[in-house]
Amino acid sequence: MADTGLEVRQLYSERDDRVLFGDLCFTLNAGDVLQIAGPNGSGKTSLLRILAGLSSRYQGDILWHNNSLNQQRADYLQQLLYIGHGAGIKAGLSPLENLRWSCALRGLQNNDNQIREALLKVGLRGFEEQACYSLSAGQQRRVNLARLFCIPAQLWILDEPFTAIDQRGVAEIEAWISDFADGGGTVLLTTHHRLGISRPLRVIELGEGS
Repeated sequence: MADTGLEVRQLYSERDDRVLFGDLCFTLNAGDVLQIAGPNGSGKTSLLRILAGLSSRYQGDILWHNNSLNQQRADYLQQLLYIGHGAGIKAGLSPLENLRWSCALRGLQNNDNQIREALLKVGLRGFEEQACYSLSAGQQRRVNLARLFCIPAQLWILDEPFTAIDQRGVAEIEAWISDFADGGGTVLLTTHHRLGISRPLRVIELGEGS
């Protein structure tokens, strides 16, 4: 049997007695980029939360490298990085402190140099030790996105990563996604805009009862 990365088989989920999706099937391997599209309320965030291990409101099977997620949940979670729709930071902490906390949760210690490099890459040079509540919405989003460069992962699950990001920043994130996939990473994301990435893109459209 060929080794696969993330495989979803006959996934079914509902909310408030309304079917979000049923019999959903797909496979993602190294280098793949998959966009989950669909109107508001179609279940995009619900799907990503399921695949990020944050929700158990589903039926069906999820496999990681051909083995059930239930058999290797800790290993799977260690290999994915989930960035949700919200800012995902503590406003009273600085960007540096927020990322130290995120890294510590993954067992990563004494990596301030990498954290500072990550903040530089996302355009936050000079803001490393400023309280996040004083930053703009776009800057706060960039603090969360800096996790992409200081927390190792094989799989990125990104829910609307372009929220509050300006046009230049959108192009930067698209380049980061392409570079990550070029290096063998796997990306699953939601977005309402047409992606401009330099590699093949797969799209799954969710809709009423899909």
